[in-house]
Order: sequence, then C-alpha cells, then structure tokens
Amino acid sequence: MYTVSVRELCAFTAKQGDLDLRFTPAPTAQEGIAGHTLVYERRGESYRKEVSLTGDHGALRVRGRADGVDPIRRRVEEIKTYRGSLERQRPTHRHLHWAQAKIYGWLVCEAEGWESLDVALVYLELGRSEETVLVEHCSAAELRAHFDAHCERFLVWAMAQLAHRQALDTALQALRFPFGDFRTGQRTLAEAVYRAAAGGRCLLAQAPTGIGKTLATLFPLLKATPGQRLDKVFFLAAKTSGRQTALDALARLQGGDASDPAAAPLRVLEMVARDKSCEHPDKACHGDACPLARGFYDRLPAARSAALGTAPEHGATWTREAVREAALAHGLCPYYLSQELARWADVIVGDYHYYFDHGALLHGLTQENQWRVAVLVDEAHNLVERGRKMFSATLSPELLQQARHSPSASASALVRKALDKVSRQWRALDKAQTDDYTAYDRVPEALLTAVQHCSGVIAEHLAQQPDTADPELLAFHFEALHLIRAAESFGPHSMVDLQKPTGPFAKPGRSTLCIRNIVPASFLRPRLQAAHTSTLFSATLQPHAFHADLLGLPENHVRIDVGSPFDASQLQVQISGHISTRYQHRQASLQPIADLIAEQFRRAPGNYLAFLSSYDYLQQVADLLAQRHPEVPQWRQSRRMSEPAQRQFLDSFTDDSRGVGFAVLGGAFAEGVDLPGRRLIGAFLSTLGLPQVNPVNEQIRQRMDQLFGDGYDYTYLYPGLQKVVQAAGRVIRTTHDRGVIHLIDDRFARAEVQRLLPTWWSPSLSVTRPKTRHDVRDVRGLRDVSDQSDLNGVSA
Repeated sequence: MYTVSVRELCAFTAKQGDLDLRFTPAPTAQEGIAGHTLVYERRGESYRKEVSLTGDHGALRVRGRADGVDPIRRRVEEIKTYRGSLERQRPTHRHLHWAQAKIYGWLVCEAEGWESLDVALVYLELGRSEETVLVEHCSAAELRAHFDAHCERFLVWAMAQLAHRQALDTALQALRFPFGDFRTGQRTLAEAVYRAAAGGRCLLAQAPTGIGKTLATLFPLLKATPGQRLDKVFFLAAKTSGRQTALDALARLQGGDASDPAAAPLRVLEMVARDKSCEHPDKACHGDACPLARGFYDRLPAARSAALGTAPEHGATWTREAVREAALAHGLCPYYLSQELARWADVIVGDYHYYFDHGALLHGLTQENQWRVAVLVDEAHNLVERGRKMFSATLSPELLQQARHSPSASASALVRKALDKVSRQWRALDKAQTDDYTAYDRVPEALLTAVQHCSGVIAEHLAQQPDTADPELLAFHFEALHLIRAAESFGPHSMVDLQKPTGPFAKPGRSTLCIRNIVPASFLRPRLQAAHTSTLFSATLQPHAFHADLLGLPENHVRIDVGSPFDASQLQVQISGHISTRYQHRQASLQPIADLIAEQFRRAPGNYLAFLSSYDYLQQVADLLAQRHPEVPQWRQSRRMSEPAQRQFLDSFTDDSRGVGFAVLGGAFAEGVDLPGRRLIGAFLSTLGLPQVNPVNEQIRQRMDQLFGDGYDYTYLYPGLQKVVQAAGRVIRTTHDRGVIHLIDDRFARAEVQRLLPTWWSPSLSVTRPKTRHDVRDVRGLRDVSDQSDLNGVSA
C-alpha cells in the first residue's frame, strides 16, 4: 500500500500553469491559524473542524484532514486565507483548491454514507475578516469519479515508487562498507549510529577529525533504512565542503555511477540556496516576468520523469549541476525543480536551514507526509551559532529609509504614513537612550506596534498591487516580518537591544534594533524530536552539557566520545607560553609570531597553515613575515573570498609545494578541509579564538549565568576553543601523517584550557615559558596582569 496526503496528491495531479508567487493565500502560518480559528468561531456547535479522513484506491491510500465538516448542512469546507482582492487570484490556484476540496468531499461521503453534499471553498480576507464562500453541490458518484481520476493519474507513479523502494531495500540490506575494513574509531561510531536508529533516539557523537565521520554515519543509517522503515535521510551541513564530502561518500556507497545496474539505486539530491541556483536574479518568480516560471507545472511532469527514470533498480545523483542541466533542458527553474525532486529523493544533502529554520522545506514535507526520517547534522558544533542566527532578527535603519523613498511609498499614502510612523517611534526610542548600547527586558512595545501595523499595510498593498512591488519595500517588509515573528516567540532564550552608530551617522532613528536568540534549544528540540532518529556529530562537542543545553537535545538522547585512531607520536604540540595574543598585546606579538613561523619553516620546510583571529591581524603578521623572512613563500585568505578563489588557495597545498597559507580562525579553511600527507605538515594557532569582549557578549554572558550558571565559559571559552581544535584538526588526517601544531598564547598553558583540548594531544604537549616575570614584561611591552584579569580581558 502506498500512502499519500490529499495535498501531495493534488500537488502532483492538479497543479498546472505558471509558477507564481505573487498570490499567497496564507501570508504567514500564524495568520492562517488565526484565520481558520475565526471561521470556526462563526460556525455552529455541530460543526466539526480538522476532520481526519482516509480513502483507498487500489494500492493507493489517501489521507488528510478536512478543514471543516457541517453535518447539519451536509457541507465540507476548504478554508483559505488571503490578503487583497480575490479577483487577482490566478485560475490555476482556484483549480487546485477545488481539486483538494472535492477529494475531501468524496472522503466525507464515503465515511458518512452520504449520497451528496455541498463542497465549499471559504476564502477569508485577513485585513477585513470577510468571507467569500463558493459552493458546488456534488453527488457522491461525481465526487467518487473525481477521486478515482486523480488517483489513477498518481497510481502509475506510486507503483513505480513502490518498485523503487523494494529494489532499494534489497540493495541496502546487501550493502557493504566500501573499504572492506573500518578505520579505528569508524566502527564504534557506525555501531552507535545504528543503535540510535534502532531505538529511535538522538545521538550526540564526538569523534576525531580525519577518521571518516561522514561515511561512518551515512553507512549505518542506510543499513538501518529497510528495518526501520525510514523514508528519507537528511544530511545537513554548515558549509559547501561538508555537502561535497557527503556527496563523495554517497558515491562510494553506491559503488559506482548511479546509472550503473550494479550500483545501489539511491536517489541523492543536493539542495542549493536560491541565490546560487537562480538563472534570472533580475526577474520576479512568476510567469509574466521569468521564462523559467512560465508554464512551470505544465512541463514539470516530463522533467520529473526524465530525472527519475523508469527503471526502479537504477538510482540518480542530482547535484547542483545535474539539477540545473535537467531543469534547463525542460525550460524550468532549477531551484524550484530541486524542491519538487525533494519529494522523491532517498537522501537529501543540504544546509542546516532546510530542516531547522522557520518554514524549513524538509521539515514541512516531513510533517505533511508523515515521513519517518533520519537526520545527520555534520560539524554539529556550528549548529549553536547557526541556530542563533536563524531565530534572531534585526531591524536596520538603512532599509527603513530606503523603503520610505521607494516608488511604492511615493505612490501610496497609506504605505508612506505607516513607514513614517515606524520612523517616528524609532527616533523617540533612540532619543530616550543615553548610552550607545541599551538592553531591554522585552521588545519596546510602541515601536513593535508600529512595525506590526506597517507590515499589515505593506502586505495589503502588495496583495492589491503585486506587480508593482519594489525591492526596497520588499526588503524592509521581510525584515519586519522576521522581527515580528521573533517578538512573538520572545522569552528567556532571547534578548533585545538597541545599538547606536558612531561618527557622522549617529543621529536619532539610526540605531539598530536586534532581537537576539542566544539559546536556540526551544526551536531546535521540536525538529530533532520530529525525526525518527538524529545524529549530531563533530570533532568538537566538548563539554557535553554546553551542547545539550543550547541545542535542545531530547531528554533520552545518548552520547558517545570516540577514541582517536591517531598516536601522540604523530604530532608535536608546542605551546608558546612567552607570547600573548590578547588585543592589547597584538602589536608586541607580531615579531615573535613571524619569527616563530620562519624558524619552524627553516627546521622543517613544507606546507603550513597560520590561523589568526582577524583579517587585520593576519595582514600584519604576514606583512612582517614577508619583510623579515622573504625566503618563506606565503599566500593569504582575503575578505569575501569567492569559491573559485578558495579552491585556488587550497590548490597551493601540494605534495611538492612549500609555504605558509594565512587564514582566519573560524573561516572557510578552519574546518572541512582535507590536506593529508605532505600537503599540510603543520599549523600555527595565534589566538584562543575567544569572542571579543563587548556590550553584546557581556549581556549574553550575564544571561548565560542566569540560565546555566557558567556565563564566561558558555560565552567565551567553549566557543573559542572549539575553533582552535577544529583548525588544528587539519594537520593529522590519516594514521600515516606527521605534523606539528604551535598554540601561540600563554593561556594555552592553563589547566582549564588544556582540559578542552583533545586528550590524545596530552603526551606531546610542550610549553615554552618565559624564564622570569621580567621577561614577560619585556616580550609584551606591557605590564603583567593577574590571571583572572588575563582570562577575562579583551581578547579575540
């Protein structure tokens, strides 16, 4: 039996015409829920809401929830919320709504034994709370014919999917690890992932860099798929390099080309951000503007069939390039074709936000289709900061000013007045603040009210005149909606602040308002619980409590710390205890660091990475190295480096090259980079990576103290040392590698810091200390300070 939701069935069989995002019946999820509630309140006591229904057609089972059923009037209602004029609704949208409503009509007739009923489309305009009700009286026979016609169109496809799944399950049961033997630590990790899947639990797995964590997590989940009846595996990465590593691992597991009959018939999809896959970024997403949106759903069936093929025993790998090629061959938008293919892929590789963000596609499809999914979170230490960004919001004065001077504001008095009201409230709030930075207990009510009103006016304007929307107004509208959503969920996990600019822009109304989520746990936990099993893995998940608290791990989660396959004899770890990289000591540290790099290069010529805490610091050290030691080749990471430039940077590390690559700690080259053997023999870490001490971070520290009682470590120490360990992990990638790591800062010698370093480093640690405290003062050029002041001083 193949099960499909009413919505998915109609999306497959009833969507037609253009891709058109101008008319959105449900502006936001919250507004849609409120609108449905309003309609329910207007109905009688006998009215039944959200009625679960199921019906069969051969081997196809269709299920869904009708919005409302009135047994007295014998009527089924499909409720849609919208803004603006219903006359602007596209006929294709109305066609889809009738298809859904009539299928619910048949399911109700079958469940109740009715011979006929009224099928009603209820359109609720949110601004005026007015209903427009369209009604058709249908016999059960008519509705049954409608239901059967849609099921027949889907059934051929459903049978092909069942055949594909049977072939896939057979192949996965016979799947073998592609390298024969596991590396040390790989089997331990793989077994833990498999047990977590079997028990339907969440696993937090810390495993050393270089053991092959990606393969060790994907393989056991694929093996568990048939027995656990998993519908999808989501591999979520923070960076492009993580996605590519997953795609490479899946290619190995398939055993060859996806079209090879001997390969496991996996359907693998790489999902890419819209701005990286849009062919016409200067055009709007509707058929009147973009040729790839025109007739999208009319051409989709052919593109879908071509992409998936007809042989169930064959798989497919839809990389970014493959999706683009398939889309353009049929005149379709690559980005939206990839979203359609997500419904039919077995493994989906994409960014964190596809599952964890507000309105995330993969989470939405999982809930709608009741999929059993397995979630893999690569380099999960990044999810803390990424989660914070997903659920934070900023209101910037620049966007407001641009919106006020936009064509829409000039043409619409209502829009202009609403924007002016926001500006007045912003200036009033700004004038009331005496400090450059102010934190609040809650979102300032007057400004929030003005933003909410303004957002509603803009939404009304866009609904009435969708073709005239200008980018400036849209940008502010989306930012305002994000702020409103953050305000609605505001709690102890968030803080709100106002920052005044400095210099010539320091005028009233020019401050930036931020709602900062600092503990994303309450948002991430439901997503982890929605998965049948999830595994969050990284080389730096220490300490456990920090990640459990901030990521919202379910209470019954399990954890594992996989031992390293590497031996201390492979690595020299040297701590430069005579150098301070604190902000106030930076100038004095430049020459010692440059000389240390040159001395190491002289002793052992080869390829090195030097990590600094900022681009400015990087330039200063690299310039001084070039001046004092011109014989040492070097290349540098630059700001806003393009992907081709990043590849060129990494291509400089060869088995035969010699030199030092300068990079920023926490940047593109600090993790997810694999340079085994002679391609990299050492690294210099010229910082503890501690976030800068500033009013925002100090406010976060105070909140962390309130919530967890460990504010300094949660805000500064743990995040900083994670970056250090990740970057250092670039050096030893295999059991044959040899290398050296220089930890450049006297604070690395402290016990509380060394406890957060990999335990297998311990036997190889050596510390270079100043002979006397006088030497410390000479080297730093500054007075010595106490340990407590050092640890909490300004640093980065």
